[in-house]
Amino acid sequence: MTKVKFLADDSGLYGFEISGHCSKDSDDETGKTVCAAVSSAAYMAANTVTEIVGDKADTDAFDAFMRFSVKNPSKCTAVILEGLKLHLTELSGQYSDNIRIIGGAKNVKD
Repeated sequence: MTKVKFLADDSGLYGFEISGHCSKDSDDETGKTVCAAVSSAAYMAANTVTEIVGDKADTDAFDAFMRFSVKNPSKCTAVILEGLKLHLTELSGQYSDNIRIIGGAKNVKD
């Protein structure tokens, strides 16, 4: 199961961690599709924050794990991260056996 943990403080969202992705060798076709959707959305959000908005971020990505954290997020970055949270929360509603959202706001599943 893919787990997405949104990182937040009193100011709002400042990043996320994704773990538990399906591998390309998995027999779970739905899981692989969900993982591809999560990865695509996460990389789009991260690239928009760093390359378009220009905020600096600490990143780490390796097999089945991605971490993205902005030390001083701008208002634009906060909006992008809220959009990512909304998108992935909706996806988890459709594929609750494949994705779990943790943290980030009171209306997000823990």
